[in-house]
Amino acid sequence: MLTGELRHKVDKIWETFWTGGITNPLTVIEQFTYLLFIKGLDEVETQREQEDALLGIESERIFPPDKQHLRWSKFKHFEAAHMYDVVSNEVFPFIKNLHGNRESAYAKYMGDAIFMIPTPQMLVKIVDGIDRIPMKDRDTKGDLYEYLLSKIATAGTNGQFRTPRHIIHMMVELMKPTPEDIIVDPAAGSAGFLVAAGEYLRKHRSDLFLVQSLKEHFNNHMFYGFDMDRTMLRIGAMNMMLHGIENPNIEYRDSLSEQNKDKDKYTLVLANPPFKGSLDYEAVAGDLLKVVKTKKTELLFLALFLRILKTGGRCACIVPDGVLFGSSKAHKDIRKEIVENHKLEAIISMPSGVFKPYAGVSTAIMIFTKTGVGGTDQVWFYDMKADGYSLDDKRNPIEENDIPDIIARFHNLEAEKERKRTDQSFFVPVEEIRENDYDLSINKYKEIEYEEVQYEAPSVILERIEALEKEIMQGIKELKEMIKE
Repeated sequence: MLTGELRHKVDKIWETFWTGGITNPLTVIEQFTYLLFIKGLDEVETQREQEDALLGIESERIFPPDKQHLRWSKFKHFEAAHMYDVVSNEVFPFIKNLHGNRESAYAKYMGDAIFMIPTPQMLVKIVDGIDRIPMKDRDTKGDLYEYLLSKIATAGTNGQFRTPRHIIHMMVELMKPTPEDIIVDPAAGSAGFLVAAGEYLRKHRSDLFLVQSLKEHFNNHMFYGFDMDRTMLRIGAMNMMLHGIENPNIEYRDSLSEQNKDKDKYTLVLANPPFKGSLDYEAVAGDLLKVVKTKKTELLFLALFLRILKTGGRCACIVPDGVLFGSSKAHKDIRKEIVENHKLEAIISMPSGVFKPYAGVSTAIMIFTKTGVGGTDQVWFYDMKADGYSLDDKRNPIEENDIPDIIARFHNLEAEKERKRTDQSFFVPVEEIRENDYDLSINKYKEIEYEEVQYEAPSVILERIEALEKEIMQGIKELKEMIKE
């Protein structure tokens, strides 16, 4: 995580935007992002120059000889008006056209980038502030970006619903992505799941970068994210590039509509799709409505995951509790579809404070594999009570945290077979789920142990009360005597 000193630097820059009249947090992040990116380009170029000097070669350059003044290390020394002129009229058009390939995430992302810093004085302050942030390693860049994104969360703009980072990490750890996976988040937002999957692979499977084909796959064909908010798309694409994924497939798409033709394409879905939505039937792809006739986005997304996954593909997604026990035909249909025609593996019930301060909804993580031929034999349930943070609006760090336990137990399900229904996790056989109308809420199956308390006989309790009464009356009598005196 970022140090307090770095946070302070970021907050100072944020304040400069704010006092300069740019108050929408998304706009601040965008402008911040562009400048971080411009600085990053210069750093990459400097590194290439150093490597070339060392090896005595001349590799491809980002900045041609006549464009050297567009480099961060050069223009940061210009006086205010000159800097403003160069950045707004030269640097911006230059970076927008950097990748001639219109298909790259970069080109799509930068195509409609607009420079919005209103005055030279403000630009100087911001450039100066960003220049003081050490951005050498990928981790700092990633943490810095997460910190910026956390400011959207507190602002709650655009109904953006950021999944807490520790929950994302847990889901990635549960699914253990492989270097061959093709990973998608059809409601990607700022691309948190995709970034975390990339980081997991760097940490646990770094050997993939030694194999040209796998490295190529990682940078170009592994990560897919779709969203309907262009600002979030830009921020998501940027988030991935700052985490070292060269060409992520981040694009504008209404995942539930007919325009989304994906079918049998991905091997891993990681998602927290929007809940509250209700769509018109006309707006939804026909083949999804065949699986589940509903207007509810949380049910339609489950049908979508089943369609876009390859057979054998896996999914970990967050669903509101209503999905697990809702009694409408659509609710039952989608649960039956997953249980009977695919392999439902786990339901991890999460406490309702996980998404505070901007939603108090109870949610669960659903993990399943697309098989097309069934395979659900027993479903693993876990009752998560703590996630390492207080479950109020403050969400302060606390000691209690079930996450390491959830990951350990899920990766050793053999040892779970003996557990009782009174434990924090247990298996439920598919027959029982069928008998209960495919109800997947943990409370349906969990047993609570009541401790028997032995009370004394009523006559004994009454005698005690009588004795106390006598004592009290005696006390009052004595007090009265004292007052008389």
